[in-house]
Amino acid sequence: MARIGVEPGLNDIKEELASKGHEIVELRSEADTANCDCCIISGMDKDLMGISDVVINGPVINAQGQNAEEVVSMVDDKLFSE
Repeated sequence: MARIGVEPGLNDIKEELASKGHEIVELRSEADTANCDCCIISGMDKDLMGISDVVINGPVINAQGQNAEEVVSMVDDKLFSE
């Protein structure tokens, strides 16, 4: 499965992604995004962890207003719909 970075505080999303077999990385610094296939942010702060120049090769998904199942569905769509 995928290696997914998740912002702190999104515990229900972390649990749902882990239950689907994904490797979860808690995003505490810019370095934590390394080697992530996808990152999930809360949307509470537009700049991921207060850093506006974070670069990731995969998609960044804003979880604001979404439940855990919806976020997992978005991850699947972005990563596995080829």
